[in-house]
Amino acid sequence: MRIFVTGASGFVGSAVVQDLIAHGHSVTGLARSEAGRDKLKALGADVLMGALEDVETLRHAAAGADGVAHLGFIHDFSKFLDNCAIDKAAIAAMGEALAGSGRPLVVTSGIGLMASGETVTEDTLPPENSGIPRVSEQTAMTFLDRGVKAMAVRLPIVHGANDHGFVPLLIGMAREKGFAAHVGRWANAWPAVDRVDAARVYRLALEKGTAGRRYHPVAEAGVALQAIAEVIGKRLHLPVVDLTPEAAEGYFGWFTPFAGMNTRASSLITQAELGWQPIGPTMIEVLDSEAYFPG
Repeated sequence: MRIFVTGASGFVGSAVVQDLIAHGHSVTGLARSEAGRDKLKALGADVLMGALEDVETLRHAAAGADGVAHLGFIHDFSKFLDNCAIDKAAIAAMGEALAGSGRPLVVTSGIGLMASGETVTEDTLPPENSGIPRVSEQTAMTFLDRGVKAMAVRLPIVHGANDHGFVPLLIGMAREKGFAAHVGRWANAWPAVDRVDAARVYRLALEKGTAGRRYHPVAEAGVALQAIAEVIGKRLHLPVVDLTPEAAEGYFGWFTPFAGMNTRASSLITQAELGWQPIGPTMIEVLDSEAYFPG
């Protein structure tokens, strides 16, 4: 299959590209910079220069593909609302291009967007009227009755070398504040998966996924924020502090809602339907290594 991949040079997207090519698929990856272009060429992918805002470019690329994996998102939280609107428009453009074809459109969502305090399964639907502006899976699913094999991959915390997500953010906060922190003793947890394990779920969904299904590349149902903070403290030789909810905002800032999450997730349906099994290292194993603390 020829697969069009957005976010193709990113942390997870580049692993998806590698896995697709390793299993005999052709890939065209979207790149907005020369560095992204060069990275994709080195992986063996064809390159389409453009950006998520270029909906005509996305529409044309999707129309010429056997399937689409949408991993692109603009990670500028100061413009989160605008970036969610760009994401929605991008998915709509690609869905329109695939309408009536029966071809797969796999979009990216996040388990962290689901309700906190419950175990999320693949059958758990996004909360209605949550006020969360990122609606990638909801947008994709509107194309089911238009002849698109729409699916969503809900990412947990994805870990590995060259991570630039939440965990490096926590490491930076600890360095800046002079201590590592968590909220509540073992109270808050995030589901997690190794980057390479996550990438395989996208390929398997494209190859044999079920229309309308949400998939979970979850290896660990919930990794405690306290366990993460303790490794950060150990590696940086800093104290670890249990913050009260009232004190959390002064430390975490805009990240406070994420630090307070207690969301666990299951991947039993994903494993059964796709034949996927996580084989990579645990989050704590990778965090407590040179992948996050080189030298």
